[in-house]
Amino acid sequence: MVKGKKKSNEPSGRKITLKMARDALKVTVDGKRRLDLSNMEITTFPKCLLKLCDIEELDLSRNLLKKIPDAIDKFMNLRLLDLHSNHLEQVPAAISRLQNLQKPRHRLLRLSAACKTPTGLPHELGLLRNLRTLNLGMNRIESLPPSVAALKELQELGLFNNLLTNLPECIQSLPKLQKLNTRSNPIPTDESPEVDRMQRAECLYLVREDCLCTDCLKRCREKTMFAGLITPNSVAQENQALWR
Repeated sequence: MVKGKKKSNEPSGRKITLKMARDALKVTVDGKRRLDLSNMEITTFPKCLLKLCDIEELDLSRNLLKKIPDAIDKFMNLRLLDLHSNHLEQVPAAISRLQNLQKPRHRLLRLSAACKTPTGLPHELGLLRNLRTLNLGMNRIESLPPSVAALKELQELGLFNNLLTNLPECIQSLPKLQKLNTRSNPIPTDESPEVDRMQRAECLYLVREDCLCTDCLKRCREKTMFAGLITPNSVAQENQALWR
């Protein structure tokens, strides 16, 4: 009797071809090339994307990725990288070499709900010295690398829905920080007034249920109210435009 191949419990995922990637290319309102491969059940970073490494925006959010290769540093023109709602075991240090994430008006890196291990953030994250917006919400982060203190241009930092038990000391060294969201962390409630003021700008994101991973969907269902939310439609529209 011939033994069959052992079936893997891992999802096979969708195969992305170069033609599919080229068809997914769009041009933003300011003339930049955006590759949107979000919500496509991708489990492995498509190697064919390296042939399109001159694009300016790459959206791989809401997939099943566990690893981003070091070759991500070939996308030197990237101004926006969206990896949220994946299953990354760690964030590659190579992201720190994406120098165009540092340029004015293009300083956006979103890793929300991407990294599923407490130690998944690289020390090299601090090399993005001009980063203005960093969203690390809905992960399992227990601490931030001290190098985050080097992000002197950072204005917005999302740390909501993590495993932080105290406010990271490195945040104290961010002179331009205006918005800080540390909600839904096991942090004692005796926060300073300054931190409370920065956290009032909690954001609302509107997404379909089938676009969320199991953990995110569970958290959303457990959240019954949005404290301090006054104009949900305008807030959602503003932040959707920002992340896009």
